[in-house]
Amino acid sequence: MSEQKQNAAHPEAAHGEHEHHITPPGVYIVIFLSLLVFTALTVGASYIEMGIFNPVVALAIGVIKATLVVLFFMGVKYSTKLTKLTVFAGLFTFTAPYCGLPSRTSAAHNSKKQGGPWWR
Repeated sequence: MSEQKQNAAHPEAAHGEHEHHITPPGVYIVIFLSLLVFTALTVGASYIEMGIFNPVVALAIGVIKATLVVLFFMGVKYSTKLTKLTVFAGLFTFTAPYCGLPSRTSAAHNSKKQGGPWWR
């Protein structure tokens, strides 16, 4: 009977211990310095003429920086699978429309030049 009272007082004990990960301050310092380096790379890349690859390089650096922030500063790296799934689902939900949007708008733009509907 005392075990049931103990489980009622601490619900996590009934399902096993939920382990909290404590990230050492050194990891945060390394991530912060990495973000500063990637910011400097972004600024440096903006001065280099790479043609159509300028936005590609800038977006790639931005994705790396966002991934570092989400994984470490938001603690997703040490979270449950459900949290990781939720973050991925949100990322997919908000970025997927932008992947198809440029092709649709360029198709609509080209069809106006040719006089036909945008889906052809």
